[in-house]
Amino acid sequence: MYRVLLLLFLLGPALIGVVNSHHESGEWSCETESEIRVQAEFRPGLVTLDGRADDDWNDVEGFEFPLLPALDPDADHVYKAGKMTVKALHDGNDVFFLLQVDGDYLYSKGNSNKCASVALMFQIGEDATYHNMGGCKEGSQSCTSKTCKGHEVDIMHFSIGNAIPGRLYGGNAIDNRDGNGGDRFGHLVDVYGWNPHCRYLDGIGPSGNDTSAQNDWKGAWWHSSFTVHSGFVEEDNPYASGGQKGTYYFEFSRPLRTTDRLQQDVQFTIGGSSMMSAAFWYPVDGNPWQGSGHYTINCDWVPFDISLGSSILTKSAPKSSATSAFALLFSVVSLCLSVFMVYRVSKSKSEPYTPMENL
Repeated sequence: MYRVLLLLFLLGPALIGVVNSHHESGEWSCETESEIRVQAEFRPGLVTLDGRADDDWNDVEGFEFPLLPALDPDADHVYKAGKMTVKALHDGNDVFFLLQVDGDYLYSKGNSNKCASVALMFQIGEDATYHNMGGCKEGSQSCTSKTCKGHEVDIMHFSIGNAIPGRLYGGNAIDNRDGNGGDRFGHLVDVYGWNPHCRYLDGIGPSGNDTSAQNDWKGAWWHSSFTVHSGFVEEDNPYASGGQKGTYYFEFSRPLRTTDRLQQDVQFTIGGSSMMSAAFWYPVDGNPWQGSGHYTINCDWVPFDISLGSSILTKSAPKSSATSAFALLFSVVSLCLSVFMVYRVSKSKSEPYTPMENL
């Protein structure tokens, strides 16, 4: 029980705050472009999960989205510093994400609401809507896996107030030993929910806890204003001067398939498609962000495709054709040389033998 209370305390600023302040200003409306989507290409052995995207992701196609307030997606209130670029790829075992968004560097150790923060959300249940994070109509006192069945969503949330840039956070041996989706070191947590008022760490819920869960996510963050690349430690806080213009980078990975048996993780399939969204919190004008005051990449789900590995083979087909043509030419030349050598040998055998003494 003590461990559960500790985890709920650690989740307070990032998750409980969202619950208490999730109130929409008016009737919900959404106009979305049907052609927008994110695709994860097959690129094995490409990404080093350190938050630094300058080399690993250069050749990976990015998808740009304007960031609109999640509860009031009005273009007049768009995040003014720039769009969010979402990149994704997979290596056949894990899926990788890069979220890239411009923003002046702000960091306040221990206060996540004064730092940038991001989240990814995926549809699990067939009835789970983007709006209201699953859309279950039950309240916090009545939502359960039975009353909200079909409305499950999977959420990864990273609050960087206690996370050192470039260091790896998320699933770790200590929290996974306790059987939940927490991260006591950097608050990169694995969460599921049915609506904004019914969200829990994987393995924890209103019907009791299940110690079979774990945090399947890992990730790191970086900002382009950092000049030290040999590695930060906690004593280097605040890592750079505040207010410097630049870009935030957030890198994440997770297995395509997890060992979840509680309907709390989305399961990805190579060649298949899922639904996703991405969110961004930022202390605009120096004011701490509130839980519901986040921006998202769209006012509805964005299709997320896991490409087949054969796409790489298709792209390399022209090179294979050129190689085959060269091999054919080499074979023809070799055949001609062989015929010529047989001819020379047969001709030399037809000449009469002359004994040495007759020379």
